[in-house]
Amino acid sequence: MSAKEKTGGFFAEFKQFIARGNVMDMAVGVIIGGAFGKISTSLVNDVIMPAVSMLTGGVDFSNWKIVLKAAVASSDGIIDPATEVAINYGNFLATILDFLIIAFAVFCLIKFLNSLHRKKEEEPAPAEEPAPPEPTKEEVLLTEIRDLLKENSGSKGK
Repeated sequence: MSAKEKTGGFFAEFKQFIARGNVMDMAVGVIIGGAFGKISTSLVNDVIMPAVSMLTGGVDFSNWKIVLKAAVASSDGIIDPATEVAINYGNFLATILDFLIIAFAVFCLIKFLNSLHRKKEEEPAPAEEPAPPEPTKEEVLLTEIRDLLKENSGSKGK
């Protein structure tokens, strides 16, 4: 098999994979998930964190950090913030809160979908028609008599 045939088969298989509905659904989910991530990040950074900062005495939550090495001043006396080494736990806490909001939203969505599936399973199946009742002893006897009469009338005609 030549390299061209292998490549053509690979791309044909890739094209078939992309054309499936599941891949398109997944792509839409990723795009919406990215947009939802931006919304939740904005909620955390622009709504929740300022409220938390007010509760903690007006300290900007994103500036919470543990400085390991202070920023160094250059020869002209200007402090270069890029030289500071710090653990920015305020940003870390904001990211954790962002994650918890997204996880809670996904949990609610899955819980809702599961409840829909349960309702669908609980719906009664269409009622099956009851089996015909068993014939009575008299009906069975009459059927046997009929069958015997048919046999006898058929054998006399020959």
